[in-house]
Amino acid sequence: MNVVVYAICKNEEAFARRWMDSMSEADRVVVLDTGSTDRTVERLRQLGAEVHVEAVAPWRFDAARNRSLELVPEEADICVCTDLDEVFRPGWRRALEDAWEPGTGRASYRYTWSFRPDGSEGVVFWADKIHSRRGWRWVHPVHEVLRWVGPGRPGPAVAAEGVQLNHHPDPAKSRGQYLPLLEQSVEEEPWDDRNVHYLGREYLYYGRWDDCIRTLKRHLSMPSAVWADERCASMRYIAKSYARKGEERTAQDWYLRAVAEAPHLREPYLDLAMLLYEQGAWEGVLYFTGCALQIRERPRTYICEAEAWGSLPHDLRAIAFYRAGRLREALREAEEALALEPSDPRLAGNAALIRSELAAGG
Repeated sequence: MNVVVYAICKNEEAFARRWMDSMSEADRVVVLDTGSTDRTVERLRQLGAEVHVEAVAPWRFDAARNRSLELVPEEADICVCTDLDEVFRPGWRRALEDAWEPGTGRASYRYTWSFRPDGSEGVVFWADKIHSRRGWRWVHPVHEVLRWVGPGRPGPAVAAEGVQLNHHPDPAKSRGQYLPLLEQSVEEEPWDDRNVHYLGREYLYYGRWDDCIRTLKRHLSMPSAVWADERCASMRYIAKSYARKGEERTAQDWYLRAVAEAPHLREPYLDLAMLLYEQGAWEGVLYFTGCALQIRERPRTYICEAEAWGSLPHDLRAIAFYRAGRLREALREAEEALALEPSDPRLAGNAALIRSELAAGG
C-alpha cells in the first residue's frame, strides 16, 4: 500500500526534524507551508519532505487542509493527515496496514492530545484523520472535519489498534483566531450542532458566561443534537457559567441534568462533586466521586477530560473523608491519589499529614 502523510504548517522550524523522523515510515510526505518566516521550508526539504508554499487568504483551516490534500498524488492508497507538533509512536505504519482492508474509507487511532507536567497522559481520545484518497473534503473554518462528498457511501471505518499519535503543542502559539472563525462557522452552517457546541465552549473559555449559556441552550434545542456525551458537556458548561455568575443553585440543577444525560461519563459527577466541595457538603462529595469511580472504562471520544482519570476523584474523597473525621478512609484515598500522580507535592503532603495524625491518635 502507498501511504502518504500530508500537513499544513507555518513557522514550525523547531518541530521539523522530530516530525519528519516520526513520519519517515510513510512512502511520501507532502507539506503545504502557508507563509513561514523562519527556516521551516528549508529544513523540511532538507529532511525529505515535498513542500509547497502558498498563502491562504482569508485564512481558513479547511481551505488550507483541502489544498494540502490536493497535493497528495492520486495513486495514494492511504492519506495520513497530521500536524508538525504531533509525533507517531514507531511502528505506526505496520499497525495501520494490519487494520486497513481493501475498500476501507477511514481509520481511527489513539490520540494523546495533552500531557501532564510529569509526562503522564492527559486528554486521550480516538481521532480519525486517516482516510482513503478520493471522496473526502475538509469543512469548517476551524475545528475542521472530513466530510464525504464522493458518490454513494464511504468505505467502512476501521480502528487501527496500535497506532498512537502524540500531540506536543507550542505553548507560545495563540488560539485567538478560533473565536471569530467559530462564529463564522456557525454563521455559514447554523444547522450544524457540533459547531454551535464548540462556539458555546469557546465563549466559556473567554469568560463570556451569558453568551455561553445562550449558545449552549440553543445547542440543546437543536433536533440534530442527539449525542448524549456532547449534550452532557453543553449542560456542564452551562452549569459552570452559572456558577461563575454566582448562581450556584442553578448550576447544581444543570449538573444534575448532565449526570442524567450521560451517566456513563465521569465528568458530570466530578463537576458536581467539585461544586459540593466548595460548599463543604462532604457527604455529597463522597457520593458523587464514588459514582465517578464506578466508571472504569475510559471512553474513546474527545469528551474525556484528564482530571477525571487522574488523581482528582481520590483527592476529593480523601479531603471529604478527612473533613468528616474518617482518617483511615482518608489515608486510603490520599494514597490512591498519590499513586496516580506521585510527583505532586500537595498530594504527598496530604498523605503525610493524615499518616501523622493517625499515628498520633494511636
